[in-house]
Amino acid sequence: MFSQFKHWYDNRHDYARAWKERTGGKVMGCFCSYNPEEIIVAAGWLPTRILGAHEAQDVAEKHIFGMYCPFCRDVLAQGLKGRHEYLNGILLTQSCIHLRQAFISWKLHVPVDFQHYIYMPMKVQSPSALPYHRSELVKFKEALEAFNGKPITNADLDHGIEVVNENRKLMRDVYEYRKAGNLKLTGTEAMYMTVSSTWVDKEEHSTEIRKVLEQLPDREIDRDDTARLMFIGSENDDIPFIELVEMVGATVVQDDHCTGTRYFWNLVDPQDDRMTAIADRYIQRPACPAKDWEKRTRFDHILELAREWDVEGAVIIQQKFCDPHETDMVPLRAFLDDNDIPNLMLEFDATNPLGPFRIRVEAFLEMIGSEDLF
Repeated sequence: MFSQFKHWYDNRHDYARAWKERTGGKVMGCFCSYNPEEIIVAAGWLPTRILGAHEAQDVAEKHIFGMYCPFCRDVLAQGLKGRHEYLNGILLTQSCIHLRQAFISWKLHVPVDFQHYIYMPMKVQSPSALPYHRSELVKFKEALEAFNGKPITNADLDHGIEVVNENRKLMRDVYEYRKAGNLKLTGTEAMYMTVSSTWVDKEEHSTEIRKVLEQLPDREIDRDDTARLMFIGSENDDIPFIELVEMVGATVVQDDHCTGTRYFWNLVDPQDDRMTAIADRYIQRPACPAKDWEKRTRFDHILELAREWDVEGAVIIQQKFCDPHETDMVPLRAFLDDNDIPNLMLEFDATNPLGPFRIRVEAFLEMIGSEDLF
């Protein structure tokens, strides 16, 4: 049922090349989940998330500090190795200094025709964040129009909003089948769906989700006796790790990370001013910790997800040296403890040591099981 998403996951570069040849369209490499896909789709481009390859590499060290997170170094390595030669453009919306350095190094050393940086406010809770972000999105739209040689009309923007909103809504519909008493898919299957949505044509991806949704009500999976876990943290598309977790007695039923629900959870609320509507969606979305201040709004959101999906424990997955998530780590764990959610913190690198991870996950699951006895 989820085989098409897995195929897309395993063949992301081949998919983008085939889409480009089939449609004659252009492909935008996106460095962050804050990039405004609605505008990219409205311009007729394919937004495709640039991810790492989860393999050891030795080409990025000349261009980026070794103390920067392994995900950013892996992303840069993919460009330096020429694995994204099909890109017509690259885009980064301000997120963290590590990813910004990967983007700047890519600009300098990887040939690509279109390059743009959106200066999104980091303090999205400020009253001036929305008008400022709108102005930056207008600059991006104008840059795309100049590159394409034609305007992006309101009708184009309406189409982009509708297509991306529909894809987000459908993924949320699938997540409903991960709730207690209605578990119809594994966390691994959900990850194949959500991560592939970051580079597959949204309309094509939505068509596949609709096929899945037709079959899910009658589907049965034998996972009722496993612990219900939630993943929280930074970027994660590590399939071998989630397979390991689900092999040793757990099922991942919910998540809060930027290749999961933070990417698609909220929709654009249509307004007469399309650019304000798009900007507002990204200001209001479940926040990355880099933007979640002065008040930490994401903690209450995480708790709401954990309770609604009947989560028994949380695994915090952090990219090594990730400054925003390291800043959040101590208060987040204290918050989870205060709300009786057992939690385990794991530090990820480009290639994760699954043996030690397995031991720690098994010990964590034993702890959850023993707590259920009292």
